[in-house]
Amino acid sequence: MFEGYSLAELGSIFAMQGFAGLILFSVFVLMALGLAIIFGQMGVINMAHGEFMILGAYVTYLCSNFISSTVPALFPAYFFIAMILAFVASGALGMLVEWGMIRFLYRRPLDTLLATWGLSLILQQVFRSVFGAREVGVVLPDWLMGSVAVTDTIEVPINGLFVMALTIAITVVIYAVMFRSRWGQGVRAVMQNRTMAGAVGINTEKVDRYTFGLGCGIAGVAGSAFTMVGSTGPTSGQLYIVDTFLVVVFGGAQSLIGTIASAFTISQAQSTMEFFLSGSTAKVLTLLTVVVILMLRPQGLFVLKVRR
Repeated sequence: MFEGYSLAELGSIFAMQGFAGLILFSVFVLMALGLAIIFGQMGVINMAHGEFMILGAYVTYLCSNFISSTVPALFPAYFFIAMILAFVASGALGMLVEWGMIRFLYRRPLDTLLATWGLSLILQQVFRSVFGAREVGVVLPDWLMGSVAVTDTIEVPINGLFVMALTIAITVVIYAVMFRSRWGQGVRAVMQNRTMAGAVGINTEKVDRYTFGLGCGIAGVAGSAFTMVGSTGPTSGQLYIVDTFLVVVFGGAQSLIGTIASAFTISQAQSTMEFFLSGSTAKVLTLLTVVVILMLRPQGLFVLKVRR
């Protein structure tokens, strides 16, 4: 496998693939954060999570076109505006879906799987009807173009660095919201003991709606970041949904640290193996490894400890 490569070339290859893995890791984390909240905290199997991500990507695409044609002076900063709009659009749709469908299916995870799978097909068709079947892309501002030369043979794209910085910032914000705020305490109380939480005055229905909306809104932000590393199509979200569920389950469904550790492990393994093997072979080997580990440790890498 490594024949014909010098040590310096191998070092450069692993460094470049390692950075490519970090970009993939960033997308996985952004997707998995929202899914960890919805699946890990609420027990809802949201098969339409990828479509909420793509909604955020399409909002970014529309924002890019609108600002470039009407207010070109704001174009260098359009991505920050698009992120906010993507969060609001995906979060609002998520709260509407929770009110109209999910709230009737709590404690019935298989029913949520079927219902959200049907919702994903509906959203894909809506995207196809509105935006067409062809993939679209956004134009990046000049300050996000180009790369930073680390060595003579290793260059790091600036947009990849931005995606990683965005991932770190959002992870810190989500940690503060879920584990350091009063609202986050209410969310965890409802998910651990809904009856007792309601008895002490917590509005469980409102907590459910806002929690589902938060998870979907984070997926929308992930969609905005996704436009910087790939093109957007009606079915693009399905390419990541399996990997995202794998990240959440492998890391531990209710563990934020586990989600991050799992995303890093899977993305680095997959990115490195894809260079030496075909993409499908690398994905199969990654899946098999994770399945074997889950057979030995079904609770995932990290387990949330709860006092009884």
